[in-house]
Amino acid sequence: MKTDRELNYHLFVQNEEDFKRTEIRSEFARYDDIRNGDVEKVRDNIKEIKAHYYEGKGMLSESLLRNNQYHFAIGVGIIARVCIDGGMKHNIAYTLSDIYIRRCDKCLEPQEIIDLTGTMMLDFAERMAEIRKENGVSLHVRRTVDYIHENLNEPLTLKMAAEHEHLDPSYLSKLFAREMGVPIKIYILRSKIITAQNILTFSDFSIASVAASLGFSSQSAFAAAFRKITGMTPVQYRNRYSEEYSLRAGGKAEESRE
Repeated sequence: MKTDRELNYHLFVQNEEDFKRTEIRSEFARYDDIRNGDVEKVRDNIKEIKAHYYEGKGMLSESLLRNNQYHFAIGVGIIARVCIDGGMKHNIAYTLSDIYIRRCDKCLEPQEIIDLTGTMMLDFAERMAEIRKENGVSLHVRRTVDYIHENLNEPLTLKMAAEHEHLDPSYLSKLFAREMGVPIKIYILRSKIITAQNILTFSDFSIASVAASLGFSSQSAFAAAFRKITGMTPVQYRNRYSEEYSLRAGGKAEESRE
């Protein structure tokens, strides 16, 4: 492939410099905190991010300002999609994302973007907290949803979720389906696949790594589940949507230079 030579060079340099990328689960756990409207946890995450902003992040540009802008655009794009899955209206999530990307585009110093990242995360989290209040979901179901999103790396089952809540599996199954509008088994699968979609679009982790990080027994089991939900294989999805995202990001970068 045309990029193999460049890829191998950068992997060699990263290895020589002992560079370690942020682990998938810890990165997406922060997105789940926003999705769940856990404002206090998000505040703690923001402090950690500000203190270690550049650790585990790839350099996307020789310009530190532009590097931070690219990372911001990637992050807010993921957060918008995660919040849509959590119940935020898609036009609100995407419009909010656009607003913050335009604010980021006006930043003149790298630190401004780091500060804006915290503001953006908190804004989404507070809106998700309000949505959760409005939905009137019971405490057992809210905690079960949190449990699912905190343990997407595990082979989750109804029995595991019921044991976590000290409830009869049959009772939790009926309660969850009534309040969430979907059986818990399907909710777990969809949550895993939505997370996989974000990873495939916004990162270069291998499909085998994605499958393992989301608790699938094998890459083939992951591919079958992914195709069931999306109608595409993971490879087809990555080829289509990572390319579309790159084109959109490139277009915005061109607009900002005009």
